[in-house]
Amino acid sequence: MAHPLVLLKTAVFTVIVPGTVAGLVPWLLGRTDLEYDVLESPVIQRLGQFSLLSGVLLYLHTAFQFADSDGTPLPRDEPDELVTDGVYAYSRNPMYIGVVLVVVGQAVRYRSVLVGWWAVGCLLGFHRRVVSYEEPHLAAEHGGAFDAYVEHVPRWLPLPRAFRRVID
Repeated sequence: MAHPLVLLKTAVFTVIVPGTVAGLVPWLLGRTDLEYDVLESPVIQRLGQFSLLSGVLLYLHTAFQFADSDGTPLPRDEPDELVTDGVYAYSRNPMYIGVVLVVVGQAVRYRSVLVGWWAVGCLLGFHRRVVSYEEPHLAAEHGGAFDAYVEHVPRWLPLPRAFRRVID
């Protein structure tokens, strides 16, 4: 069971960082953008709702996984042990995927192309952060355990190896 202080720090981080990236910024962009009719389709609206809900649930699940390992999503307060179970057995970065899914859902919710572009920018920014900072940091911290993890678990999506080479 996660320590209450760890849960509190996780909650504060979640409100400030993902709350801004996936909540405040899409709301601000969506308010100023035109509403695009193509995003009003009932099918697209359902897909957007699914994206939003699945992204929230995925983020919360991963945040609780970190808390159970006595860490938070805050880079300076990460778990001591490499988290490789649960959804982390299928993707090395499910927390980022969850945030992007929320932003995509927000784009549909607000019927906003600007928010859609924000989702693309978030994905590119997250990829750069993972490649340039997080992976080298985790390799230095966890050595061979991280190398073995990288060998077996894709960076983003659990796809067959042939496709992984294209997107990783």
